[in-house]
Amino acid sequence: MPDLPFPQPMASGWAFAGAGAALEIDLDAIAANYRLLDARTGAATCAAVVKADAYGLGADRVAPVLEQAGARVFFVAHLEEGIRLRPHVSPGVRIFVLHGPMPGTEALFTRHALLPVLNSMEQLAGWRAHAAQAQKALPAAVQVDTGMSRFGLSEADVATLAQTPALLGGIDTKLVMSHLACADTPANPANAMQRDRLRAMAARLPAAPCALSASSGIFLGPDYHFDLVRPGAALYGLAPNAQAPNPLRPTVRLRARIVQRRVIAAGDGVGYGLTWHATGTRRIATLGIGYADGFLRSGARDGCAWLGDYRLPILGRISMDSTTVDVNDVPESVLDAATHVDMIGPRRSVDEVAHGAGTIGYEVLTALGSRFHRTYRQPVACDASPCQNKASV
Repeated sequence: MPDLPFPQPMASGWAFAGAGAALEIDLDAIAANYRLLDARTGAATCAAVVKADAYGLGADRVAPVLEQAGARVFFVAHLEEGIRLRPHVSPGVRIFVLHGPMPGTEALFTRHALLPVLNSMEQLAGWRAHAAQAQKALPAAVQVDTGMSRFGLSEADVATLAQTPALLGGIDTKLVMSHLACADTPANPANAMQRDRLRAMAARLPAAPCALSASSGIFLGPDYHFDLVRPGAALYGLAPNAQAPNPLRPTVRLRARIVQRRVIAAGDGVGYGLTWHATGTRRIATLGIGYADGFLRSGARDGCAWLGDYRLPILGRISMDSTTVDVNDVPESVLDAATHVDMIGPRRSVDEVAHGAGTIGYEVLTALGSRFHRTYRQPVACDASPCQNKASV
């Protein structure tokens, strides 16, 4: 990813003297990733998942860019997320709330033009009662559990609805959906099992478009696209699976300020617990980023920063506000000119940082804290009109 423009540096040489680190978010890359995913899905509608504040990158900034790129359907997890998102997209955009209505919140969905995903018989009953009070059918999605044992109606629930259609009275079913448990492992037989189970369960419900695939499921092929796909992580550059090269553009760059440099002697320990000791004279640097910024403590295991072409291994434990790295192999002249190093960037992706911390890219992105100085790269103007032969969902 090319360097993003920084404001003019302050006297310290660091552009953001008030922050320990800077997070750069490439909205153009997010838009490009959406268009790539949209192109892969044929006639299926390509929605966009912006839950968890667009995976930590700012839904108020990301959602309008995705709408400009062609997204007309969005998904969030919670009602509150949907309420916050609504002012940032057009009135005609559909926003589905994955966790559905908690008891007593149904009227808020209508007030803010949000569509609930109904996951249980209790939520169906609540929405049915709300529709009766409104004296009109109200739109919603219905989720079925095809094998993940997490959200959705069971096969027994679906059988009950098929035998008693009145239980769906007043519910305008806009989507029947489920979620793949193993989409990031393409050869897993559970994928085909869930696909076939969705077809069978949807056939017993009112006719409606179907959806099964999130980011990784899109790459399983057209048989998994149904009428709508709902990518999330892939929009933000995370790899769909580990079995193939990542076709998506990286969307973030995280740079940490060099706060202090020092020379330590053989036997000197570094950080809490003194878990790392120098075997000889070493030059080290302390960075203004730590686990309070979402740079996970477990990332010290085999993590690193980068300064140009120089890899800087993390030494000892990551602290709340700081991280120490080895700069012994960096020429002094390079260090003297440096104000920051890359924690996530051209030489170390979000997925690589996650692997080093023993987790997944989703957790790394959504954990990124609020103390960073944030800058956004705006998308390049393009023809953002959605594909004319896409399914209408």
